[in-house]
Amino acid sequence: MKVALVGATGLVGQKMLEILEERNFPIAELLPVASERSVGKKIEFKGDSYAVISMQDAIDAKPDIALFSAGGSTSLEFAPKFAEAGAVVIDNSSAWRMDISKKLIVPEVNGEVLRIDDRIIANPNCSTIQMVVALKPLHDAFTIKRIVVSTYQSVTGSGKGAVDQLQGEREGKDIQKVYPHQIDLNALPHIDVFQENGYTKEEMKMVNETKKIFGDDSIRVTSTCVRIPSVGGHSESVNVEFEKDFELPGVVDLLNNAAGVTVVDNPSDNEYPMPIDAEGKDDVFVGRIRRDETQDKTLNLWIVSDNLRKGAATNAVQIAEYMLEHSLVY
Repeated sequence: MKVALVGATGLVGQKMLEILEERNFPIAELLPVASERSVGKKIEFKGDSYAVISMQDAIDAKPDIALFSAGGSTSLEFAPKFAEAGAVVIDNSSAWRMDISKKLIVPEVNGEVLRIDDRIIANPNCSTIQMVVALKPLHDAFTIKRIVVSTYQSVTGSGKGAVDQLQGEREGKDIQKVYPHQIDLNALPHIDVFQENGYTKEEMKMVNETKKIFGDDSIRVTSTCVRIPSVGGHSESVNVEFEKDFELPGVVDLLNNAAGVTVVDNPSDNEYPMPIDAEGKDDVFVGRIRRDETQDKTLNLWIVSDNLRKGAATNAVQIAEYMLEHSLVY
């Protein structure tokens, strides 16, 4: 495959390079792409050095696959141009997620909806990805009616500047701020911009993307998204009501057998998922599995995953792998 990586110098772009190498993705030619100011810079991949090229040069090279992690406006402008040149575009921004003509894909959950004429494929929001991976087997068995989710999200979800702000605050340095308030020793109930309904854009992403991925607009979802001073991954407290009742051992069995899920649930030995343990791993970790004692047919879960990997880069690469495996690339 000839693969273009748009946004190759960013946090997620760098993580994509790692994962492409780790998973031995079949790359005959790598085309690293970034902004004009980064053209000519060198990046490393599989022991070789590659010069960053311009967007137009990458389009002219007619890649088979283009992995995008460069922001929504860039994707809106250039993803169609790559698609017109014959590439399968897998986009990590929010630009195409709710476009009714584009698929929103988590391979373990809804990969089967992909077709050979899907030229622009959307990668969901990081928080949505880890939640639907964990809930998919439970939805299949018991049918979800309502989800109440509160997230505790790593600063890495805001990019390198946010990580620098956290470290700078811890070291007492005067550093440019990404967040409107201090993040160290704090928690900000504010991710992305506030909407007219009082929810943030991040919260509404979880609502709308979950329904689209499951293909079920009847599922009721409400979300509160919080930024915390961690770097290993995102955590979620999820309360989910089902149409059918369940037994806890059956829930655990379903999760243990689900693709991409690892159960860590032994509270008596203080074993439960934590972002510090999820960092650098691709699975979605689930624990604190317990019945909601205030309401019938309702379950509480704690879900953790590395947001730069499964929540972004790994999921995008897995989509590309799925397309290859099922002969959906020209």
